[in-house]
Amino acid sequence: MKVAGDAGGSRAAGGSRHGRRPGDELASRRLARRLALAALFEAEFGQRTPASILERHLAETAADELTSAFSRSLVSGVVDNRDRIDELIERLAPQYPVVQLARMDRTLLRSGIGEVLHSGTPSRVAIAEWVELARTYSGEPARRLVNGVLGRITRDSVAGAHSAPEPGPQ
Repeated sequence: MKVAGDAGGSRAAGGSRHGRRPGDELASRRLARRLALAALFEAEFGQRTPASILERHLAETAADELTSAFSRSLVSGVVDNRDRIDELIERLAPQYPVVQLARMDRTLLRSGIGEVLHSGTPSRVAIAEWVELARTYSGEPARRLVNGVLGRITRDSVAGAHSAPEPGPQ
């Protein structure tokens, strides 16, 4: 999976926190998601760990600290909670067993669920971003699957069915 983009951007005075313009943080998080997705997808082939693959991608893209930190948190959220994430997929989409999903679709679902449950990102933002990534990297069926599963997790979480620990300081 080719990951393109640069989250560097200029730092304008009067921007948002950390001296960034509002669009810089959005671009940084989008790049972080693509880098995390690429690392987790490549790790599906079993040659290296997701963390080591991610570090290579971060070095290749010369990612800034905000991008690096967010992509690391996404990857660790998926790796650390993979069993729970897979159980959610099996329960919420039983017609799509995790082991039978295409590697990209499985990675998209795991990554989206990881962000929704463990990152502190507002659910609607995370869902929109992962639905778009599914459309881009897999297609319409994956887009619908990701949207349905993440939407159900969000609805169930609001109802108390999937409580996630509060995120740490960002």
